[in-house]
Amino acid sequence: MERKQFLKTLGASAAFALAFPCLHGCSNDSETDEDAEGNTPVPTEVDFTIDLDDPLYAKLANNGEFVLKNLVVIVRNLEGEFVAASQVCSHQGYEEVRFVDIDGGIFYCDVHGSRFEQNGEPKNKVDSEPAKALKIFKTQLTDNMLRIFE
Repeated sequence: MERKQFLKTLGASAAFALAFPCLHGCSNDSETDEDAEGNTPVPTEVDFTIDLDDPLYAKLANNGEFVLKNLVVIVRNLEGEFVAASQVCSHQGYEEVRFVDIDGGIFYCDVHGSRFEQNGEPKNKVDSEPAKALKIFKTQLTDNMLRIFE
């Protein structure tokens, strides 16, 4: 069967079904994209413990590394201290906050470029909006158990 004949047998509905995902992916409607991914609420009533001996948290043995759990970024900063912050950016509610080795170690959201000190204070303005602090949680280390709480 020739290609032209094969395409005719598929019909318009099959062609539309195949093309629709591609057309949607090429859409310029940024509001729809932001609504789908942004506006996650900042975590509240946080109180959990992680076992630093668990392989899931092995990265925390190294200064400058972080792990994500329950919408919280848990970091062993460059000085070897544990710091925990909301993974949800205070700018537009994206779950993209990470720890990066810039300026002595900061929290950074790559969606809009928001930067935060380790105490949660904003380092820059984004979209000319007043900067909001990033929520920081308390940490308590007992043996190899790290508690993250409010």
